[in-house]
Amino acid sequence: MPFAKHQLSMTVLMTPDMANFSGKVHGGHILKLLDQVAYACASRYAGMYVVTLSVDRVQFRQPVRVGELVTFFASVNYTGRTSMEVGIKVVSEDIHQGIATHTNSCFFTMVAMDENGKSAEVPELVPETDEEKQRWKSAELRKLLRAEAEQRYRDAKSNM
Repeated sequence: MPFAKHQLSMTVLMTPDMANFSGKVHGGHILKLLDQVAYACASRYAGMYVVTLSVDRVQFRQPVRVGELVTFFASVNYTGRTSMEVGIKVVSEDIHQGIATHTNSCFFTMVAMDENGKSAEVPELVPETDEEKQRWKSAELRKLLRAEAEQRYRDAKSNM
């Protein structure tokens, strides 16, 4: 059965070496896994090496505990000329109680790189389902908001 090139899921068991002193998984460990998932999804879609340009709004809404299974659902939501937005939904599962919890969602902007370390063009994503079309529209809005925030940052920096 072929996989959708623009989607990926990965499930990881949370082990004691990932935990802080309270038995919860370090946020930094989740961030590392998020980056790996974003890389895997974007590089498979583009068919080449990619790098992380930015991460939007990682907010840990629920703790993740040692012993839980954490599943990362990733999707290329939008493509530009050389960049892609990868959305990731994180769900933790208490396997003993059978309870799944949406712990966070975030968006990575990944840039494709050629063999010389220069940005490279990516295949255009053509959204087909209603959900994919909505993700595309939402990604366009986030792209606009990121550009506005970057301009405000530059303006504030020049006034220092």
